[in-house]
Amino acid sequence: MSTLIVGASAAGLATAEALRRKGYTGSLTILGAEPHLPYDRPPLSKQVLSGSWEPAKAQLRSAEALTALDAQFVLGDPAVHLDTAERAVHTASGRVLKADNIVLATGLRPRTLPGQPTLRTLDDALALRDSLLGCARAVVVGDGVLGAEIAATARQMGVAVTLAGPQQAPMALQLGSLVAGQLADLHSSRGVELRLGAAVTEVDSGGVRLETGEVLPADVVVVAFGSAPATDWLRDSGLTLGDGIVCDSRCRAAEGVYAAGDVARWHHETLGRMVRLENRTNATEQGIAVAATILGADQAYTPVPYFWTDQFDAKIHVHGFIGPDVTIAEGSLADGRFVARYHRDGELVGVLGWNMPKQARQHRQEITRGCRATVAASTPGAA
Repeated sequence: MSTLIVGASAAGLATAEALRRKGYTGSLTILGAEPHLPYDRPPLSKQVLSGSWEPAKAQLRSAEALTALDAQFVLGDPAVHLDTAERAVHTASGRVLKADNIVLATGLRPRTLPGQPTLRTLDDALALRDSLLGCARAVVVGDGVLGAEIAATARQMGVAVTLAGPQQAPMALQLGSLVAGQLADLHSSRGVELRLGAAVTEVDSGGVRLETGEVLPADVVVVAFGSAPATDWLRDSGLTLGDGIVCDSRCRAAEGVYAAGDVARWHHETLGRMVRLENRTNATEQGIAVAATILGADQAYTPVPYFWTDQFDAKIHVHGFIGPDVTIAEGSLADGRFVARYHRDGELVGVLGWNMPKQARQHRQEITRGCRATVAASTPGAA
């Protein structure tokens, strides 16, 4: 048996490691668009961007661990076409890689503005760091997780930062209005200027123009207003595409073809709907689930979503989904340490910990996995 993993990513590496750990002895090839061995993305907007980590520290595994994996790495050669019937992947350089099983773990591509930096790859992070070190004022366009993290890091680097976006508070969709308001207060208290609630209409050499007519001057404009599953190369593959690679509850997109990580949109049997999750934890867990399916397991993948973010001195952990009804169960907003519980129709659907990770995990155990949870369209990670 042979397996080809498209994407030298956290999800791709997790799949490969799980296969070997579960006794897989067949050939294993990992194809990556970037020239780098697998590295972790969450540190890019924090430790790597700030310079507190050397790039090598972001690598997911040591050279010795990767050698022990007994896999062939084909790097710096993007996939450009999948022949599903032949189970063959064609690359930009002209390679044709065939395998009995193909795992698609290509992640996301950022939405961009011409000529403006964004942050998705290790090289992006290093280039953006150089730009920020040489500038006095930066504007971050995008008020989601990545934009808020970049704004916090740049401010800690001594850069005057303005965060712009259409939401009323940073990460409002991911945290709910109450906790997002707390995050807005944190950014403001640390010197980040917030220009929220208004869309950006233009970016040019003069800065960023908002729909209100206000112009935000900037030496550097960073674009962080979202991303999309990296599926363009699959348009003629015959796979079903729709906000990702559409899969069954076993993460199977077609016979012998699977998807894992940010690019996978699969049927979550517990929720009774299609879900796509953009977070580091899911990348690992879904890679492990795909490996089990390849090796003959017949178990639905039904995770309780989880993500975290670090901004200034706040460590925020979210389990499950954000519901419309929120209560503070432990601590207080004023003290900057609390656990929030989110309910929908009387059921606990999510838990958030702000500088209380252990307590949040304890509350997480009460989330009803069996509920079909009428998950709102605005729920983070649900599609």
